[in-house]
Amino acid sequence: MDWMEIVSALALVMFIIILLPATRDMMRNSSKSTSADWMSFVIPVVVVFLFIMLLVKLV
Repeated sequence: MDWMEIVSALALVMFIIILLPATRDMMRNSSKSTSADWMSFVIPVVVVFLFIMLLVKLV
């Protein structure tokens, strides 16, 4: 391992240590979503997926 891989591994571990408690806190204090919230997420994802599939078919 050279020094760049060691520094990258240390940075990854530091990010995990720093971000994990903040993420856990955000998950505990988040508002509960409704089905309308999920649909407003799913519809654009499906549209983008279909558009990508159309582009793949055209190639």
